[in-house]
Amino acid sequence: MNAGKYVFSQVLDFVNKYEFDKCVKRYFGNYRTRELDCWNQFVQLFFGQLTSLNSLRNICLCLKAHEGKLYHLGIRQNVNVSTLSRANEKRDWRIFADFGNILIKLVRPLYTDNPILNINLDNEIFALDSTTISLSINLFTWAEGKYSRGAVKVHTLLDLHGNIPTFIHITDGRYNDSNILDEITPVPDAIYLMDKAYIDFLALYRMHLTGAFFVSRAKNTMRYDITEQNYNIDETTGLRADKTVILKVAKSKKLYPEKLRLVEFYDAETDNYLVFLSNNFEVSALDIANLYKNRWEIEVFFKWIKQNLTIKKLWGYSENAVKIHIWIAICTYLIVANIKHALKSTLSIYEIMQILSISAFDKISIRELLTVQSQINQDVKKQLTLFDC
Repeated sequence: MNAGKYVFSQVLDFVNKYEFDKCVKRYFGNYRTRELDCWNQFVQLFFGQLTSLNSLRNICLCLKAHEGKLYHLGIRQNVNVSTLSRANEKRDWRIFADFGNILIKLVRPLYTDNPILNINLDNEIFALDSTTISLSINLFTWAEGKYSRGAVKVHTLLDLHGNIPTFIHITDGRYNDSNILDEITPVPDAIYLMDKAYIDFLALYRMHLTGAFFVSRAKNTMRYDITEQNYNIDETTGLRADKTVILKVAKSKKLYPEKLRLVEFYDAETDNYLVFLSNNFEVSALDIANLYKNRWEIEVFFKWIKQNLTIKKLWGYSENAVKIHIWIAICTYLIVANIKHALKSTLSIYEIMQILSISAFDKISIRELLTVQSQINQDVKKQLTLFDC
């Protein structure tokens, strides 16, 4: 990388403008555009995410203050708040969603070899869940949630090899989590980890018929008959039972007529007794428990997104503006993940975000910025280890 370029400009080198322009043309995004085209809208919002600016006003203020540097940053021009806000209200959110999906296809294969804790399986492994962003129903009248409140749900399918989101669906707060199973195309032999909110036997049976596997928590009210039980289990691992069952209630049995697997596990750390439901009879009972334990990674991902990307304070009130905001946040995460892999940085995505957020206007090689810092961190860890000895 050229050390004479601003860091933000070097970051933009990792963004494929050709692919972005194809998304713009697909939805006629620049039709009758006079001031701010879609690319510059994306760049300015991306700048806001990368530098953790929590409002459109702050983005415009910051860019105005550095007006003389904008060309060298890769930004054509600064605009006022109303122009940027109007673009978020009117530009089709699918432009940014399509580009986000292009980034997913680019970044996800880069992390397929990343290991998953306590799991040694060749299957693709996904965690499915949603996170809720609370809103004011008076301002976001379209986003109805529970108890007369406003809310937006971000439904996410996370590839646990690298924690890369592979599917994003944004809805209002009343959207039932299990309905998202109708939007996902299951991958044969893949394993889907989900909580009990996704127990929809019709959708799970469709997943089963495609050759995919699921691991979920079983509902306490589920009634079943035991057809077989494995008594050869090691209780020191936390396992308590490994059963083959068939649903007992006529309606449920009609929706899922085949056998299921119940694995009972006691988690001594949390003092919880857990019952897992799966259609996978190929892996061990302990693998079932360990697989579900890794579902927690999607909760960590949601927490990271909310804490480190500007997503809690949305940049517009309309459904279109909200979806653009969330997709820009996802694109930012994926671009940083791409940079991490390209530079072979040992820093986490979180650490890279922190460094880039305060270095956007620096003129230093991004490779030097991220890889030298990695080496410093490694040396510090070695010294601490040596000191502990």
